[in-house]
Amino acid sequence: MDVNEKLAIIESILFAGGDPVEPDKLAQAAGIDQEETMELLEKLAEKYSVESSGIELLKLNGSYQLATKKKYSQYIKNALEIKKNAALSSAALEVLTVVAYNQPVTKSFIEQVRGVDSSGTVNSLVEKKLLTEAGRLDLPGRPIAYKTTDAFLRAFQISSLEELPPLPQQQAQITIDEVTEDTEESGD
Repeated sequence: MDVNEKLAIIESILFAGGDPVEPDKLAQAAGIDQEETMELLEKLAEKYSVESSGIELLKLNGSYQLATKKKYSQYIKNALEIKKNAALSSAALEVLTVVAYNQPVTKSFIEQVRGVDSSGTVNSLVEKKLLTEAGRLDLPGRPIAYKTTDAFLRAFQISSLEELPPLPQQQAQITIDEVTEDTEESGD
């Protein structure tokens, strides 16, 4: 098998799969070793990186997926009559932040951090496939734990959770006491 045929095999598996595929599964299915598979994936990424291509190769948590380039999304929506995506609410963004930085977490943990009931928001994010169940914890009541999905990574255009910005250090955060002290001092 020559390199072009191997590239075509990897490309066809990714295209037909639709979802992210791990490199070891690609290697096994194509009958080539994992090191060569990684080299072929780099060549595919390079092939799709040209401006004239409408497709790109995404890396999501170590898996690979073919996807259309974001700049062509409106044309795809028009052709497939897809309604405009609704923006996420601030509550949804808060829940996603809590989960992304602390996963896996329970609804109870999310509610403790946010200070409000988050059941509806969590359920909505599961329906949107941005969150998924990560199993049950070995605690009383066996609560469901949640984690982010590959759809979350695609939506926020990151390839892994390591790309999330670091949380501010505790010392860098301002407290409510500091705000009220500053207000009281300026009002004197």
